[in-house]
Amino acid sequence: MPQNASPGTQASPAWNGHPKGSRSYGRILAGLSCAGVATFAQLYSTQAVLPLLAADLQVTAAEAALTISLATVGLAATVIPWSFLADRIGRVKAMMWGISAATVLGLLVPLSASFGMLLVLRLLEGMALGGIPAIAIAYLNEEVSKAHAALAAGSYVAGTTLGGLSGRLVAGPAGELWGWRSAALAVSLLATLAAVAFLVLVPRARGFVPARAGFRSATRTLGGHLRNIRLLALYAQAFLMMGGFVAVYNYLGFRLSGAPFGLPATVISLIFLAYLSGTFSSRWAAGMTSKYGRRNVLLGGLALAAGGLALTLTSSLVLILTGLVVFTGGFFAAHSIGSGWTGAIASTGRAQAASLYNLAYYLGSSLLGWAGGLVFQAWGWSALAGAVIVLACLTAATVAVVHSGPETAAR
Repeated sequence: MPQNASPGTQASPAWNGHPKGSRSYGRILAGLSCAGVATFAQLYSTQAVLPLLAADLQVTAAEAALTISLATVGLAATVIPWSFLADRIGRVKAMMWGISAATVLGLLVPLSASFGMLLVLRLLEGMALGGIPAIAIAYLNEEVSKAHAALAAGSYVAGTTLGGLSGRLVAGPAGELWGWRSAALAVSLLATLAAVAFLVLVPRARGFVPARAGFRSATRTLGGHLRNIRLLALYAQAFLMMGGFVAVYNYLGFRLSGAPFGLPATVISLIFLAYLSGTFSSRWAAGMTSKYGRRNVLLGGLALAAGGLALTLTSSLVLILTGLVVFTGGFFAAHSIGSGWTGAIASTGRAQAASLYNLAYYLGSSLLGWAGGLVFQAWGWSALAGAVIVLACLTAATVAVVHSGPETAAR
């Protein structure tokens, strides 16, 4: 039984996880990268075409952003139930069920007969996708050697950035040529291919034993995590920074499509190439933890994010895009550390600890990502960017105070 499994998934000294460089280690990272593509391409499939969708369905910017917020609400609402299911049936099987259901729902989105039906389908799609993010981190912590768990988590986060990027790059040009429905269909077809690749690549779990604990025991596990101040600080980081991140990407497109820039949808979709900085920074940050420690690397990522966002306050398109690249790199550096650190701190109930992180992460995306639209509509981009900078500073202060001691797993 695996050495690093959660209660109900206790381990045997014989299993220490797949080492870096092994064939199974490579298949795990490749398979989870494909899962990241399938998940995050679908989750944010409408983001690159929000102005087109708003114009076609005659809704406001904040209403159009509900197609993102409701998908992330659905994901946030189901990450904990999915984690309990994964404790019973296995991490791989739960991820397979979730990714398959989400792919089918994603193919139905372009057929929406009304804005209300579109929102319902996006909500259900998000609920299905809840079976991927938290379970993936728990799976990594059980299947990969502890020495390389942080690097593996960083590699997985890098894969999620490619998923988010690919979906947006496909949606932008397709949306401008054929409309937002064709854009959604193109992203769903991409996600289908990635989902099939995940099903083929991901190896069977060796570090998992089904949990036999009941609901009461599971509730105690969640309660223990919610009383752990070190985990609470990381959950606060996930909520605040993801909310700010989604708000920036939701409404920057509206700013660039208006005066004085007047950029078309295809060009605006290219801003998501900034995600490539996150692909690099998430792996780089994970590698830096052995030298500088998780706390310092996470704080460095937050500083980069705030500094990059400050550049977007200018009226220069070059500086705005440069700032977006720096902001994105800093955000994903902090996120890769926070998500991986959660599994390291939680000595028991890792799937539930990761689920709570994802619950906070996607609640921030849903609530703050939508609320940012109200700020943008009322006071403009400067107010929105300034508010997100304040969120980054609050996050940094919280992490700096709570994680000031040695980086050991809390009991």
